[in-house]
Amino acid sequence: MISGVLGSTILTLCVIGVIAAVVLYFVAQKFKVHEDPRIDAVEGMLPGANCGGCGYPGCRGLADALVKNDDISSLYCTAGGADTMQKIAEYLGKAVAEQEPMVAVVRCSGSCDKRPHTNVYNGAPSCAVEAALYGGETGCAYGCLGNGDCVAACQFGAIVGNPETGLPEVDETKCTACGACVKACPRNIIELRKKGVKGRRIYVGCVNRDKGAVSRKVCAVSCIGCGKCVRTCPFEAITLENNLAYIDAEKCRLCRKCVAECPTGGIREINFPPRKTAADNPTTRRNIKSAKPRQSPISRCRKSPSCRCRNISAPRRRPASKKETRCGSAR
Repeated sequence: MISGVLGSTILTLCVIGVIAAVVLYFVAQKFKVHEDPRIDAVEGMLPGANCGGCGYPGCRGLADALVKNDDISSLYCTAGGADTMQKIAEYLGKAVAEQEPMVAVVRCSGSCDKRPHTNVYNGAPSCAVEAALYGGETGCAYGCLGNGDCVAACQFGAIVGNPETGLPEVDETKCTACGACVKACPRNIIELRKKGVKGRRIYVGCVNRDKGAVSRKVCAVSCIGCGKCVRTCPFEAITLENNLAYIDAEKCRLCRKCVAECPTGGIREINFPPRKTAADNPTTRRNIKSAKPRQSPISRCRKSPSCRCRNISAPRRRPASKKETRCGSAR
């Protein structure tokens, strides 16, 4: 009796399981989402960093957008670069817009010797925490705090902290311009700028918006808002707002006139050759060596036989007195 009940129970459960499986199968087929197989192929072409520099949460989201959108000119993988985007565009048969390579720059030049410390921070080693608590260890309330939030945010090892200067340094050969360091900095001193021709770029290495006397007191290389760079730039690439100069990379022609004009040295020039001085110019050195001393008009005139100024230039002899003449004749 018990075995019969147990067998019927097991049989009933098996029938219910089979019926449920059949129902689930037809439901899955009814609501099945057909995914384009090209999404997997495009995702395989992407670097797989999932850095979010493209604006999507991961490479899967960017791959889906690249496949589904007909116009992909606004989509770009910063980690993969132009080569990756060109490869994907050829696979999908679409046109991709060319973009100039970007690189992260640290707009703070206040090293330890230029921006002295006034106190010691003993809290959590985080720029976000320190910025939320107070102005920092120096008198500048705008500069780098030096706790390395940007270093921790970079997945490519492109930013390292320099213990001598106390500032982060960007390795442009590793930087993919993903923007993770820009988001991690609580003081917004890291900016994505054009890499420039031969890696050359010019920017203001300061974000201090205090008045000139105040900013110069706390940092020797701060922008004092004097406006000399604005007046010097022939391309109108520099603007001055809130006591701070800013160089527009789209208008800048890398003439470096503003660099020489800045009284504090707050404008930085990257990957430029050293400036040539007059002594370094071989033509100038040759001219200096071959230059003859200028002759006075009298000396030039004395060379002429008909010169009347010989007597002027020649030293006059004092006529001998009679006594000297007699003595001379007696001798």
